[in-house]
Amino acid sequence: MEMFGDPAIWLPWTFAALMGLSILIYVILDGFDLGVGLLMPLAQEDEKDRLVASIGPFWDANETWLVLAIGLLLVAFPPAHGLILTALYLPVFLMLIGLILRGVSFEFRAKAPAAQKPRWNAAFFAGSLLASMSQGFMLGMYIMGLTWTVAHVAFALLTAVFLTVGYSFIGAAWLIAKTDGALQARAVGWARGGIWGLILGIGAISLATPFVSPRIFDKWFSLPEFLYLSPMPLLSLGLVAYLWWQIRHLPHADDRRAWGPFVAAMALFALAFAGMAYSFYPYVVPEQITIYEAAAAPESLFIILIGTLFVLPAILGYTALSYYIFRGKATELRYD
Repeated sequence: MEMFGDPAIWLPWTFAALMGLSILIYVILDGFDLGVGLLMPLAQEDEKDRLVASIGPFWDANETWLVLAIGLLLVAFPPAHGLILTALYLPVFLMLIGLILRGVSFEFRAKAPAAQKPRWNAAFFAGSLLASMSQGFMLGMYIMGLTWTVAHVAFALLTAVFLTVGYSFIGAAWLIAKTDGALQARAVGWARGGIWGLILGIGAISLATPFVSPRIFDKWFSLPEFLYLSPMPLLSLGLVAYLWWQIRHLPHADDRRAWGPFVAAMALFALAFAGMAYSFYPYVVPEQITIYEAAAAPESLFIILIGTLFVLPAILGYTALSYYIFRGKATELRYD
């Protein structure tokens, strides 16, 4: 009760939770549309328009969550914003280049002459790859404490590859749900290959995180914490087994089951994120600065919270509305 009585405690915690929620939603939603972009070279030429159509109504709104997360970091935890972006300046710059390239390619491929369309498809893939790799690299460096050593950079490069493959998997899972026929069958094949990257990526991060610091190790492996936390890895293993079973038996006559891999992948991402949040709390910069030390003044946070209570439901509302309106299978891409 003391936590909720002191604004200097509950306000930083609330903003950390909102920022974490925004990052998780971004990773899942923009993760699948980045994944669809990564799969472009594997699709037949006559299938690429359907890949774009499957994410066309959503990809712009999905990136709103990244803007919200960075905005919350800036206004609620200014010292942490400076430390994180200073340490990750290069990968952040490369990520923005990738996202810009994706946006330009997405629009120009619809207006370019047929002979130039393959170039914009290639640019769309390149932007997706650059953004995914940059995000994976930043994740690895964050886990390692934002310090640039050879070992930490090697781990970050490894997480860059694994997150990229993980995005391709959730992108394939999205296509399984949003397409049918030959393209859906092809997406099942892509998911069967991509699931290994997802498993290895989550496994590598889960194994590495406790060894970042003795504090995190003790949070996971001391008693009784170890017993309380054991359902998380067990549930993750169950989801991996379910995913493996699902993609081995798709496509299925009952198309409602086509959503199974995507929903399970979302749950797996959420569990991995929850594990990371538990590991690093209360630090916003690992082992350097806590959310309470980095937080802005309670008076400022309270005013920002009032604005957030209006902005967040609006973002949730139009995101949910777009997914509701454009539910069902992706149809032929038309611009007339």
